[in-house]
Amino acid sequence: METSFLPTTLPTAKPLPAFRTLSTAASLRPHPRPRSSTIRAAITRGRKEETVATVREQLEGCYLLAGIKYEGLTVKQLRSIRDALPETCSLLVAKNTLVGKAIEGTPWEALKPCMKGMNAWLFVHTEEVPTALKPYRAFQKEERVEETNDFVGAVFEGKFYGPGEFKALETMPSRAEVYAKLLGALQGPATSLVTTLQAPARDVVAVLSAYVRKLEEEAGSA
Repeated sequence: METSFLPTTLPTAKPLPAFRTLSTAASLRPHPRPRSSTIRAAITRGRKEETVATVREQLEGCYLLAGIKYEGLTVKQLRSIRDALPETCSLLVAKNTLVGKAIEGTPWEALKPCMKGMNAWLFVHTEEVPTALKPYRAFQKEERVEETNDFVGAVFEGKFYGPGEFKALETMPSRAEVYAKLLGALQGPATSLVTTLQAPARDVVAVLSAYVRKLEEEAGSA
């Protein structure tokens, strides 16, 4: 009687191809998100905050803030305007939204009616307002842009001045002229003094203060 034996080893299952395993694993990995948009947003936010801070810094000691329509002007023209301005003035190109944010809750908020279009902003840090406005008027005439690139508005002592009201700002007497007028009135007939005292209160107060200082200096040197 013959005895048969089973094989000592059994056939094993064939492994899956390697490329299938790798493909499946790769499909399960999360795809990294691009960071460029996040970085760009952070840079933009930083620049906006810097612009707002710059505007607020310029508002310190500012007597007048005016908007100028600069659409159509070249970089060279803007540079020539800056070069012609007195050292007491600054010209800044900034978006209306950022300037609006900087002036919120301040007397300069009256400037919001002219927050339209593309504007440059003139910060005047001197009481001599006509002298500060004169360089841009000369630029308008020289470049023939009176109609296309005019002042869009300004705020002076908390009051808003539209484009048609700038004559009042440009014809304001200088401090020296007001001093001379008041001193002349003090030395002349009473009627002249009354006429002088009918001038705007800010001019009278400024002149009287200067006159008092002058008398004090004369008394101290005597």
